[in-house]
Amino acid sequence: MPAILEQTITATAPQKTSARTTLRRHPTNGQLVSPFAPGPSHTDDAVTPATIINATQLRTLDLRYNAQDRILWCQFRFSGRPCFSEAMLEDFAAVRQMLHRIFAVAKEEIPVRIVALTSPLPGVWNLGGDLDLFVRLIRERNRDRLLAYARAATESGYHYTTSFGLPLLTVSVVQGDALGGGFEAALSSNVIIAERGAKFGLPEVLFNLFPGMGAYSFLGRRVAPGFAERMILSGSVYTAEQLYDMGVVDHLAEEGAGVAALYDLFERGPSRLNTWRAVIEARRIVQPVHLEELHAIARVWTDLALELTDADLRRMVRLVGAQDKRLARIDA
Repeated sequence: MPAILEQTITATAPQKTSARTTLRRHPTNGQLVSPFAPGPSHTDDAVTPATIINATQLRTLDLRYNAQDRILWCQFRFSGRPCFSEAMLEDFAAVRQMLHRIFAVAKEEIPVRIVALTSPLPGVWNLGGDLDLFVRLIRERNRDRLLAYARAATESGYHYTTSFGLPLLTVSVVQGDALGGGFEAALSSNVIIAERGAKFGLPEVLFNLFPGMGAYSFLGRRVAPGFAERMILSGSVYTAEQLYDMGVVDHLAEEGAGVAALYDLFERGPSRLNTWRAVIEARRIVQPVHLEELHAIARVWTDLALELTDADLRRMVRLVGAQDKRLARIDA
């Protein structure tokens, strides 16, 4: 396996930098251009995936580009609880724009073959939605912002499952627990690689909610719809091994070997990755995912969330406390 860190370009930014798109003036012609366009020190010939990645300012994601293998590693950068904050959803939208910019200026046919999502926390991949935010918005009766969050999350999942509309594969390398929206995010990827010992679950039913940001759509395309409903309604936790046997997880890796497993899975021959891409494209033809479908479910989720009782919200708050304690143990 190639040495990832020795052949990567890293894109990071100060914690307070916004990932929202801000137009700026071109230094020579005065036209408004995207921040993903090259700065004044670059000519068009000098624009590469690395320069575009370096120009992308993110708060909650770390990007590493392996130029030799054309893999974009996208790692969560959690500043608190390991969940999907509003800022993280904005960053995923920025990554989508960045990828389209890379393909637009590419001098080779496919500048990025794989986008792989990983987590830096031992034992935790992603614990899902921002429950603390949900509780606050529900108590404020702020339907607009709650729905905006749900729509942003479903759009992120939609673009990941459709490979951003680009000829590449999206992969989730799950090295720890993926719960709630974390499980939904993994399900949205074209390929799920999970390390032994990782756990997956949809606990929303415990506080009378359901996972409304892609779980039904993505899970129902990997297992029988009836079984998908049973998983959603049970709130049960499943091991990576169990989900591999069910066909939800595509590849089972040994603990600590998830990244190496990605290379093993796709690099055994020149046609290996192309075969995977063809199979995923066939899946999209047979089982297409529509953004309108995801948005409609997001509206159902929002309306149900606003019906939660004080008792339901207290259960949600207790889960937030449990997540905080788990993070404190990891930090210790």
